[in-house]
Amino acid sequence: MTKYQAAPETVACDRRPAPHGGPPSTTALNDLVDRYVDDMAVLDPCQAEVMGISGREGQLTDFDPETVQARSELARRTLRTIDETPVVGEAERVAAAMLRERLATEVALADADAYGTLLDTIDGPIQRMRLAVEMLDQGSDTARDALLSRLRSLPRALTGLRESLEAARRDGLVAPVRQISRNAGDCRDMRQYLTGLPAKHGDGVFRGVLDQAVAAASEALTRFAAYLSEELVADAPQLDALGGDRYQLGVREFLGTRLDLAETYAWGWDELARVRRDMTEAAAQIAPGEPVPAVLTALDNDPKYQVMGAEALRDWIQELADGAIADLDGMHFTIPEPLRRIDCRIASNNGPAYYLAPSEDMSRPGTVWWTLSDPNAPIPTWTVPSTMFHEGVPGHHLQLGMTALNTTTLNRFQRLSSELHPGHCEGWGLYAERLMDELGYFADPAHRLGMLAGGQQLRAARIVLDIGLHLQFPIPVGTGFHDGERWTPQLAREFLIEHCGLGPPGFVEFEIDRYLGRPGQAIAYKLGEKVWLEAREAVRRREGAAFDLKHFHHHALDLGPMGLDLLHTELTR
Repeated sequence: MTKYQAAPETVACDRRPAPHGGPPSTTALNDLVDRYVDDMAVLDPCQAEVMGISGREGQLTDFDPETVQARSELARRTLRTIDETPVVGEAERVAAAMLRERLATEVALADADAYGTLLDTIDGPIQRMRLAVEMLDQGSDTARDALLSRLRSLPRALTGLRESLEAARRDGLVAPVRQISRNAGDCRDMRQYLTGLPAKHGDGVFRGVLDQAVAAASEALTRFAAYLSEELVADAPQLDALGGDRYQLGVREFLGTRLDLAETYAWGWDELARVRRDMTEAAAQIAPGEPVPAVLTALDNDPKYQVMGAEALRDWIQELADGAIADLDGMHFTIPEPLRRIDCRIASNNGPAYYLAPSEDMSRPGTVWWTLSDPNAPIPTWTVPSTMFHEGVPGHHLQLGMTALNTTTLNRFQRLSSELHPGHCEGWGLYAERLMDELGYFADPAHRLGMLAGGQQLRAARIVLDIGLHLQFPIPVGTGFHDGERWTPQLAREFLIEHCGLGPPGFVEFEIDRYLGRPGQAIAYKLGEKVWLEAREAVRRREGAAFDLKHFHHHALDLGPMGLDLLHTELTR
């Protein structure tokens, strides 16, 4: 097994000029950032792939104890160095504060061994490995050598992950049964996905070596799934709730703030009630007198709001994305040429739609991946516009793309690290949905109801459920839903089905597992949106008639990603 063996200060770095902006500035802080990004990419190729860092396309991350320790030591070493590094100007002051905040959080998580179990539901090692392979699975554009290399690396990566899980088990740290079962299932799903690769990409001699690599990777996944479900699960706790201390670490990691959790829990209930009132009003415009659930069901079955087949859906969302860019450019935003096209694709796996930012050198375009569980069934579209505005423009594509292109005021880590700050990133995505409502893009009441039911309601419910589940808070008296009882996964499932209309059941189970596997992540959307809206209102009040929405957006996106406390401070400075 190849290990990270270079001395900490002498890791070989692949120095490249920053794209679309000439050579990078040679300040001490930028040099530090470049070293950190390159060293991080060596230690975590899967993270590098997500961040768009080129040069590691054929590699997977090692999840063995030695490499996990090396990653935390890199964060500690860089954090110590920041305080010794001079900063030049306001942009570097912000950059240093952002990097210091991020690294201090990573060190705090490492000190608490918060991820000693290394299992997750949406962004753990298993999910990262699959994504790393999927991102190379690009039809005729597939980099065959890189794909083959990643497949051959998968058995080794799983061996290292097992070593880390066993080390954690010896220390009494084992993921709950729910997370172990979910990851075992994800291993089986990944194996099924891999078995289809040779037919898609294989011919001649390459077909033979690809078959061998897929067979070895599939066997490794089978063994690992058996290890999880037959060995590790024997020591796994049944209790999912992680408690206040661990939850606050999640809040710090995903939001970059500290919360009064009881107060935030109460606000989540209030926000959920507000959204549901708005839904009632929107539903009354569509079918007066009909209850909201009946209206939602009718929209699902209305041919006016359906398309047939994955290709038809891809064309429809591509047209929607292109139209939003054409409308907003020059009016409420200035959209650079490289961002005036989004690559919309259909993924074969289950789960929510997601956005993948452009690569660092812009060779990989910004991409929206839309997932379908059954591409042969009629596909409802009434919730699609809000999701596309969230994932595309003015949402993630504009935000992450502008960040990636900004070599004038942002250093390399700032340009690449948006998805390490979900409060900032997902908060902007939800803000983008609200903005498009304000600008009149949900004139069709069905599309506005889709924004409320598909985005706002679920994100408000996540605050209630995520905090309630992990802290086992009681359900407030007067809600009409199991008043006074404490949250359990069973009650959360019932709540999502009855109050949020979620389905099919598999998606509800996915949501519950997600909350319990990543404490604090699910609340990043609504609380991030709250900070964006509050900061905009504060600037509007301060500037009065001089307030300019386009200028506010330009300044906000120029700041780059950061935690919510720092974001509010800088936006209202």
